[in-house]
This record gives sequence, C-alpha cells and structure tokens, in this order.
Amino acid sequence: MVSRFLPRRRWLAIAGAVGLSLAIAAPGAAAPPGPSRIDLPDGWAPEGITAGPGTTVFVGSLSAQGIYQADVRTGEGSVIDGTQGTFAVGVEYDEANNRIWLAGGPTGQVKVLDATSGELLETYTFSPAGFQNDLVVTEDAVYVTDSAFAWLDVIPLGAGGALPDPSDAFMLPLSDNFELVGQFNLNGIVEMRGWLIGVQTEAAKLWRIDPDTGDATEIALPAGVDVASGDGMEVHGRWLYVIQNQLERVEVFTLAPRLTSASLVDTLTADPDDLDVPTTGAWIAGGFYVVNARFGTNPAGADFWIQRLS
Repeated sequence: MVSRFLPRRRWLAIAGAVGLSLAIAAPGAAAPPGPSRIDLPDGWAPEGITAGPGTTVFVGSLSAQGIYQADVRTGEGSVIDGTQGTFAVGVEYDEANNRIWLAGGPTGQVKVLDATSGELLETYTFSPAGFQNDLVVTEDAVYVTDSAFAWLDVIPLGAGGALPDPSDAFMLPLSDNFELVGQFNLNGIVEMRGWLIGVQTEAAKLWRIDPDTGDATEIALPAGVDVASGDGMEVHGRWLYVIQNQLERVEVFTLAPRLTSASLVDTLTADPDDLDVPTTGAWIAGGFYVVNARFGTNPAGADFWIQRLS
C-alpha cells in the first residue's frame, strides 16, 4: 500500500514552523453557546459519536435504532432517514466525501453510509472477527480496531477516497511487541502527525502504530499516569483526549514530536449526574462532547444523552 501520509520528517518540520503560531488556549476553554446536555431518543444506547458538518454531530446506536444527527447549538436532532435499524459501535465522519463509517462490533462488518441520505454505500466483512470497536479515516485508508486481536482491519481507499471492492480489504498485523491483555485490547484509534494512535483498554497503554507496516511502539506516560479504561480518543490541535469510560473522566495529553512520549496536561470531568460511562467524544463548534453509554443499564426505555465537558 502506497501511503499518502506526509513524510514524517516533513511533519516535524511543519510542526516546528507553526508551533509558535499555535494558540495556547487551555484544553478546557470557555464553553460555547448551546445546551450542555443533548438528549437522545429513549433506549438509544450510544457508543460512538463523531463531528459532522457545521454544528452537527452523528451518534450511533447499540440498540440498532439508526444514526442520530444533532445540532450542538440548538440541541435538536433526528434520526437520519434510511438508517433506522442500523447497529453501530464506532462512528466516524469522512468530511471529504460526506460519508459515515461504522464499526460493527461482533458482526465483523464495517459499513459506509451517505451522510445525507443514509444510503448504504458498501459493506466490508472481516473474518475472523472478535469485536470491531473504533475506526479512523485517513486519506489512504480506513483503519478499524478489533479489541480481540493484535491487528487492524484495513479498507484501502482509492484516488479521491474512492471505495474499493470488498475483496481489497485486509488485516494489518501489529508487531510482536504488542501483546494481548484481557478481553479488550485496542479500542479507540486516531491519526496524528502521520501515525496512528491506539489505546489498549485493559493494559492501560497508548501505542503509536505505523499505518503501513503495523509496527507498534508504546507511548511512554509520566510516572503514576495511565489510560486505564481507555475507550474513544479525539485529536484537537496539539492535544490528545482519551476518554476513560468506567472512570468517567477524560485525560488530555500533549505528545512529543515523534509521539514517543506523552505529558498529562488536564483531566476533564463533570457532576456525577452528568456522566454515566462516557465512551467516545468529539470536538465541534468550540466544545468537547461525549456520549454516555451507561453500560450496565437496561437500555429499554432508558435515558441517554450527549454531555458537553468544555
């Protein structure tokens, strides 16, 4: 696979050139206008959230109710037509092509939808499959974590983001130094500076992953700091946000230029009534929003919501 990531030395040069021009705003900056809580339909059971166009966020449903689109400025939302009955764990918006990608958990299926019409554009099936958890879209490919295995499911993209034939999808093994620990391994995944970053939930580790070779390098964390219960992640400027679901907080890190180490700069949380097992987050319209999966709660008729943390 020919990578269209910028060469890493060029990434470093760009970072050095623009570093002084970056705004040094605190990760928890002043809150934007709009409600701090956005209710989802009863029984929705969210897990994935992603920033869409404008002030829109998209939220998937573990109870297969569809894809919900909400406006963070007004709090109003609706199910995208044509997505009713759609199940999703991880959710990722592909802005360049106005598409929504969905990780299918135990189904082994990655689906891609038209973000406006909800039309199913393609399905990519991987076998064996344990639990497809999260995904990230780059210029080159879609990378999907399977929390049961030491590999990434990969869907290579053609010129201009063209969708490949399902037979072109493949698994990318991680290097041997990545060891499986417990039931949930790689969970959230993001792209940063030409690398992939994955969080290993039960091992409480962050990994830098080469998107071409699968070579995995553990990212060194400060003494006494880990990413226990790490779930979804979000990159915003020079910051990496790691949502810790059972701990009901978000750790904010800055990373060394080559992503070999990370420094904890902030921890975001909220009133206990506002957080109930947050899983993933999205920066949009000047605010950071998480969804509450409420694992352990019977979803039938239960309340679910999006919560703004900053």
